[in-house]
Amino acid sequence: MGEMRQFRPGYKAPNDGIYIEVGEQGDSVMNPKQVRLAKGDPFPETSNHNRKWVKKSGQ
Repeated sequence: MGEMRQFRPGYKAPNDGIYIEVGEQGDSVMNPKQVRLAKGDPFPETSNHNRKWVKKSGQ
């Protein structure tokens, strides 16, 4: 089974890193929120209920 790549608010971060908001289908959004989380930290609320969190690429 693969690792989850999209996370909803309240889920726990699987790894340390910077996470950004994306749309429901994984598409990018204008001016996305970014958060730095440590492993086990809960994801905060998104700007829009249809958005999810993904790990920022290039880390």
